Amino acid sequence: MLLDLGKALSFLISLLSLYPLFFAAFFVPGTHWQDRLLLASDKVVLSALCCFVSGILFSTSEHRQSTLTAQEVFATLPVRLYVLALGGMAVLFLSSWFIDTYYMPLFWKNLPH
Repeated sequence: MLLDLGKALSFLISLLSLYPLFFAAFFVPGTHWQDRLLLASDKVVLSALCCFVSGILFSTSEHRQSTLTAQEVFATLPVRLYVLALGGMAVLFLSSWFIDTYYMPLFWKNLPH
C-alpha cells in the first residue's frame, strides 16, 4: 500500500517538475532565447531526476526479487512522459526561436510608425 502511495506521489511530483521547465523556456518576458535556454537547463536536469526516480518506483514491485534494468525504467509512464514532453518542448522552443529570429523582423518592418 505504501509503495502505491509513493508511486502516485512521485508521479505527481514528476508532472509538477515539468511545469517550471515549460515556464522557463517560454514565459520569461524580456529575455533573449539564449538566456531562456540557460534558465531552462537546470530545470531540465531537475525534472529528469524527478521523472527517473518516479520511473524507478514504477518499475519496482513488492514481490520482485530480481534487479532492475534500464530498459524497464525507460518503459515506465513517468520516463516516457518526460521524454515526450522534453522532445515537444525542444521542437516548440527551436521553432519559436527560428520564427522570432527570421520572421518577426519582417513583420515589424511593415508596421506604420
